[in-house]
Amino acid sequence: MTETKSTEEKVIREQLVELLRGGSAHADFDASIGDLAPEFYTKRPKGSPHSAWQLLEHLRIALHDLLVFCTDPKYVAPKWPDDYWPAEEAHVEEEKWQRSVRAVKADLAEFEKLVRDHETNLYAKIPWGDGQTVLREVLLAADHNSYHLGQLVLIRKQLGAWHE
Repeated sequence: MTETKSTEEKVIREQLVELLRGGSAHADFDASIGDLAPEFYTKRPKGSPHSAWQLLEHLRIALHDLLVFCTDPKYVAPKWPDDYWPAEEAHVEEEKWQRSVRAVKADLAEFEKLVRDHETNLYAKIPWGDGQTVLREVLLAADHNSYHLGQLVLIRKQLGAWHE
C-alpha cells in the first residue's frame, strides 16, 4: 500500500470510530442515557410510541445484530420487527438497565476494534451478505444509534429528565 493510501486508510478508520462514538453534532451515548433516574426508564410521554427502556434495548439488539452480521459466517437474521423491539414493561430494575448499557458499550468497543484492525477490509463484500460491506454496516450502526439517541433525548426532555 502506498503511503498516501495508508494515510487515507488511517483517516477513514479514525473518522469511522469517531462517528461510532457520536457526540460530534449531538449528544453521545453516555450523555443520552447518563444519569437517567430509574423511575423514568419505562415512562412514555404522551404520544410517544416507546419508553427510554424500549429505545435502549432496541439500540442494544440492533447494534449487536449488526456486529454479528459483520463477524459471524453463521449469521442468522432475527425476525423483523419482533426480535428487534422489547415488549413494554411496567418496571425495569436499575441493574437490568445497566446490563443493557454495558452491552451497548461492549458492542461499540468491538465495532471500534473491527474498524481499527487493518486486517479488516472495509470495502469488501461480506461473504454471507447480499452485497453489504463492513463500511456500510458501520455507517448504518452509527446512523441508527444517532437516530434513536435523538429520540431518547426528546423523551427525556418531554419527561423533564434532561439536563441542559
